[in-house]
Amino acid sequence: MLKKKQKESIVKKVRVHETDTGSPEVQIALLTKKIDVLADHLKDNKKDNHSRKGLLQMVADRRSHIKYLKKKDEKRFTELAKKVGLKDK
Repeated sequence: MLKKKQKESIVKKVRVHETDTGSPEVQIALLTKKIDVLADHLKDNKKDNHSRKGLLQMVADRRSHIKYLKKKDEKRFTELAKKVGLKDK
């Protein structure tokens, strides 16, 4: 779980406008951070299959957001990838 302050800092980093909380950029950035945290958890807890399923769902969700953003505006995706640290897939 991400704390409120962590979420706020991520949103401020990638938001499109002042009141933005739901754009694809924000959702991708939040999912990326959640995936990183959960992946670290699973390194220590290899048999936690419930968390593994949640991780796979988040990865699929992020992939669909990335696909949408690339289709809509490639430039916005490349800027987001630099900010968040995503590799272009």
